[in-house]
Amino acid sequence: MTTRRDVLKAGAAAAAALGFPAIVRTQPATIRIGHLTPLTGFLGALGDYAVMGIRLAADEINAAGGVLGRRLELISEDSVNPATATTKAQRMIERDGVEFLMGEINSASAKAIMQVAARNRKFYLQIGARSDVLRGADCNRYTFHVDIPVTVMVNAAGQALLREGLVKGKRYFSLTADYLFGHDLAKAAKAFMAANGAVHVGDDLVATDVTDFSPYLLKIRQAKPDLVATNLAGNQVTNFVKQYAEFGLPYPIAGFNLNTADAWAAGEGNLAGIWPTVWHHELDTPGSRAFVAAFRKRYGKPPENHAWISYVSLKIMAQAIAATRGTDTEKLIGYFESQAEFDLLKARKGYFRAWDHQLVQEAYPFTVKPKGQAKDKWDFLQFGAAVPAPDQPLETIYPPRSQNTCKM
Repeated sequence: MTTRRDVLKAGAAAAAALGFPAIVRTQPATIRIGHLTPLTGFLGALGDYAVMGIRLAADEINAAGGVLGRRLELISEDSVNPATATTKAQRMIERDGVEFLMGEINSASAKAIMQVAARNRKFYLQIGARSDVLRGADCNRYTFHVDIPVTVMVNAAGQALLREGLVKGKRYFSLTADYLFGHDLAKAAKAFMAANGAVHVGDDLVATDVTDFSPYLLKIRQAKPDLVATNLAGNQVTNFVKQYAEFGLPYPIAGFNLNTADAWAAGEGNLAGIWPTVWHHELDTPGSRAFVAAFRKRYGKPPENHAWISYVSLKIMAQAIAATRGTDTEKLIGYFESQAEFDLLKARKGYFRAWDHQLVQEAYPFTVKPKGQAKDKWDFLQFGAAVPAPDQPLETIYPPRSQNTCKM
């Protein structure tokens, strides 16, 4: 019986005999990347920095010849909410022909994109969403996570709070962003505080579109806590700390989530307390100094942590594509699961754990400089030493496998 393959072979042989050129399958000249991040809503300011960072990385890579001789072509769009993120991720795969997905900050939207990636068997490098559940019960083999999860943020800030004597035996009141990330953060924060002897005297859920915090501030004044601990997100934090300063409440404040863009927006004199971060622009390593200089030259201001994480994430993908000689999903998964090391512009390199696909890296606590010491409007934050300490394994601050429900 003559098969289709026989016909094709015969046709190719005939074409060669007649002198017609053979059809050669080649890779496209570009690598199309689907990048989703919130550019509007309560996380929009962070998404703007994410786009700036990833575009800078793409331009640097392309200026150096691309990856495997192919230019990177970024398609960046506003994800804004889970429904929009789902629609756009699917469209990027079906219509735009992207070879993999990157991005996100909102944990609920990241969960939606993860589901699209799994259905389509497309690699997804989830950059900025921090909810523990994404690496736990909702994990899938097509998604890898770059940013630190909420448990690491709690540990980073919590260790600093312990040193300041603000946990054991202290009464604390908390405010929590009312969506997936906030709920996850509150769960981790409550566990840490309870394990270290703190007493929880109140917690309020705050919708993501709330801008007036006066009802919550009145509750805090009535509760008279020893500490106010926030589990807020995006510009919620900015609005809260500004109004907290205006109310003049005397209780120490701290939080388990604060991006530097939101801290800068709060302004010197309004922000106080102890907070965690994954990176900051004053980090004194050769890689960070070079990145900050390039970012300042292009955008006229220092990079925020979402600019940094998007920048290094594209460099991570470029390394993986070069190492696997392409963008095949299964080969990329194998490379990331091999615990290959990546330069994160920090003192120590990072690697992805094979069993939950989490990037293991350093984190940092920060507070605020005494008034009058800031050189400019971006300089009033005071960063602490990296955690874990240099002589401790990186995984010290990460949830162990025994506490994780991820099943690939």
